[in-house]
Amino acid sequence: MTFEIGDIVEAIDDVLSGKIVEIDGKSITFETEDGFPMTLQAHELIKTEDGIQVSNADVASIKKEKELSKKPKSVKMRPKDQSSKAMEVDLHIHQLVANEKGMESHDKLNLQLDTAKRQLEFAIRKRIQRVIFIHGVGEGVLKLELQYLFKRYDNIKFYDADYQKYGLGATEVYIYQNSK
Repeated sequence: MTFEIGDIVEAIDDVLSGKIVEIDGKSITFETEDGFPMTLQAHELIKTEDGIQVSNADVASIKKEKELSKKPKSVKMRPKDQSSKAMEVDLHIHQLVANEKGMESHDKLNLQLDTAKRQLEFAIRKRIQRVIFIHGVGEGVLKLELQYLFKRYDNIKFYDADYQKYGLGATEVYIYQNSK
């Protein structure tokens, strides 16, 4: 690209633009809109045509706007599938803490039960009808403790979750919704 004194240029990797005032080989000095002289190499500049200036910020803004304007693909669900939506809560300890080192077994169990109780009460408040608690198979201690927890609630029933999807390591809770 050839540049001439008087051309309007813009920096490729920065938000700088202005009018060329001096050319010295591949070094080009231009005066910014604020009146400051800036010197960059020719390969770092682009010439704006017909006085139209497009900054990198403008390009990014336009790209973002274009991405937002795309219609999201709608997933058509059969009526059967709509009623089968469920909130999933994974109670595996590695999903709940970043580092389980130093935690005793009862600390892990208490954290898992507290999480289960908090998520169950959230589902009740938000009127979510089905919650799947993924607890894993293990020795069955967590599953048994979850059953004790669930028995404390009058408005729920619980049973083993779909075997094909979760195997033996999940319990499904159905929350009866009272109309208010």
